[in-house]
Amino acid sequence: MASNNGINFAKAFGYHSLGAAIIFALLYFPLLAYFIFQSFARPTYVHFVMVVFCLIRIAAFSLRAVLVSIESEGQKLSLLIADQILFGVGFFGLLYSAYTLVLDIEIMLNRPESENPIIRLAKNRRLFRLALLIAVILVVSSTSSTNSDGTVSNSSKTQHAVGVAIFLVLTAVQAFQTLILAKMEIALSRQERRANERFGSRHAMSILLLASTLLLVREIFSIITVNDAAKQNTEHFWYPFFAVPEILVALLFTTPGLVPRREELQQRYPQNAQPHV
Repeated sequence: MASNNGINFAKAFGYHSLGAAIIFALLYFPLLAYFIFQSFARPTYVHFVMVVFCLIRIAAFSLRAVLVSIESEGQKLSLLIADQILFGVGFFGLLYSAYTLVLDIEIMLNRPESENPIIRLAKNRRLFRLALLIAVILVVSSTSSTNSDGTVSNSSKTQHAVGVAIFLVLTAVQAFQTLILAKMEIALSRQERRANERFGSRHAMSILLLASTLLLVREIFSIITVNDAAKQNTEHFWYPFFAVPEILVALLFTTPGLVPRREELQQRYPQNAQPHV
């Protein structure tokens, strides 16, 4: 989109720090390299999805840097919308990776399936993916509906709020699954704990509880500022409560031994079952 009466939409939306955008884009490169390597060395669903997540974040922060540094680009509303869509879509991969990882590690503990209908519903991967997809569609659709002057209609605001609320609920479900995993790990005997020699396996509970907390921080920030765009997009709030939790969760997923091997998962599943369906 061409410039609109000289309005710099990027600055109006709260994009100011070029250095922060560049730093975050650069920080995701080693994470991308790690997950690409692991996708070949230890191919798992989590590693594959994290490759996509890192690529999306590199693209989003790079575009953010362009919008901040080049005045004419900052005046293009279409580029700002594209950047916001990238940030919205990327969270799908991060949250679903965290959810998948918790369920996979629970499988490795080889505990019997819970009879509690709420717990069984929360562990339904198809349902979780569908709800995530709906949230992404709502957020992307509302973002794409931004008017040419940068304003958003009330219906789009409502749509966006519903999408963010769904993300928060799903993040809470992921945290709930992590607490269940923590309870299982506490129940392990001392001998079983010693058998887990890899660092990530031994400390999976602590790592995943921290990851869940960081994801909740991101989503709580999003929901409490959903009707206050000025506060949500203020960089001294947005970076520590939105960007930092995401990259820390991605970093936690690089813990050696945390992500179970595909072969290990397949051994735990019945012959006709698949881990990620």
